[in-house]
Amino acid sequence: MIKKIDIYILKKFVGTFFFSISLVTILLIVFDISEKIDNFYEYHVPLREIILDHYLNFVPFFINMLSPLFIFIAVIFFTSRMAARSETIAILSSGVSYTRFLRPYMIGAGIFCIMNLYLGHFVIPKGNRVMQEFEDKYVNSNYNNEDQNIHRNFTKDFKMYISSYSNSQRKGNFFSMEKYEGNKLVYFFSTNSITWDSLNKVWITENWYERYTNSNKDSLAFGPPKKLQIDFTPEDMARSESKENVMTYFELKEYLKKEKEKGTPGLERFEVVNYKRTSVPFASFILTLIGVVLSARKMRGGIGMHIALGLLIGATYVVLLHFSSIFAVNGILPPLIAVWIPNFLYLIIAITMIKFFSQQ
Repeated sequence: MIKKIDIYILKKFVGTFFFSISLVTILLIVFDISEKIDNFYEYHVPLREIILDHYLNFVPFFINMLSPLFIFIAVIFFTSRMAARSETIAILSSGVSYTRFLRPYMIGAGIFCIMNLYLGHFVIPKGNRVMQEFEDKYVNSNYNNEDQNIHRNFTKDFKMYISSYSNSQRKGNFFSMEKYEGNKLVYFFSTNSITWDSLNKVWITENWYERYTNSNKDSLAFGPPKKLQIDFTPEDMARSESKENVMTYFELKEYLKKEKEKGTPGLERFEVVNYKRTSVPFASFILTLIGVVLSARKMRGGIGMHIALGLLIGATYVVLLHFSSIFAVNGILPPLIAVWIPNFLYLIIAITMIKFFSQQ
C-alpha cells in the first residue's frame, strides 16, 4: 500500500530528475544550434523541419542516453537534502525499516526503467532514422557511402562483392557474385556496374558476364542490360556506423537472425546495442540503491560531498560499460555477458552497502 511518505519521496524523485535533465537538455540544444546554425541558414531549412524532424527526436535521444546517470544524481541530490534536514533520520527512527524506506525509490526506478526500455527499443530508433535523414540532407551535405571493397553474404556459400558504391546515385561499380558447393566454385557473375531501379525494385546490370560450372556442364553467357533480383538493396548500404541505432527491437532481432544465417562476420556491435538497450535501463535500480545508501546519512562535506562521490561512482559505471562493450565488439567477451558485467558488479556493491548501513 502506498502511503504519504511514498508519494512524498516519489514526487521529489521524479521532479528532481526531470528538472535536472531538462536543464542539461536545454544546454545541449543551445550548443547544437550554435554548431549547426550555419547549415540551417545555408540550406534555408524550414523551421518546422528543424523542430519536428531534428529536435523532437534529438531531445528523447539524449534523455534516454543520459537518464541512468541523472537518475543517480537526482537520487543523491534530493536524498542528501532530506538527510541534511534530518528527514531521513526521522523516517528511519520512527520504526520504518531500511527495506521499507527503499520502496518508493524502487517504484520510481521501475517507472524510469519501463520508460527507458520502451524509448530505447521502439521510439528512439525511429527518431534516429528521421534525425539521421535530416542531418544527411542539411548537415552532412548529402552523405555518401565511402566504403571500398564491400563484401556481403547471401548465404554461407553464396557471396557478393562491390568495389565501390554511391548512395546518391544508388549505383555500385565492379559487382560480382560467387556460389560454392563445398570448396568448389559452381557459379560466377560479374558486371561493370549495377544501378538500382526503384520502380521495379531490381538492379540493372551492364556489360555482364555469367558462368556456370560443374562436372557435367561448363557454360558461359554474355548479354545486354539485365535485371538482377537479389537479397540486397540500397538500404543495406545505409550509414553503416549507425545502422544498429535506427532499428527497433524486432527489426534488429530479424536483422541479426538473417545475417547470422548468411554467416556475416562483425555482428557483435549490433548485439551489444541490442543488449545495452535492456541492461542500461535496469541499471536504474542498482544506481538508485547506491545513491540512497550513499546519501541517506549525513556526511562531513554535506551535499557537495554526496554529489562528488555520486559523480565518481556514476563515471566509473559508464567507463566500465564502455570497456566491456569494446571487449564484446572485439570478440573477447560474449556480448550478453559483457553488457551485464557492470550491472552485476554494481549490484554486489549496492547489496554490500545496504547490509553495512542498515546495521548501523
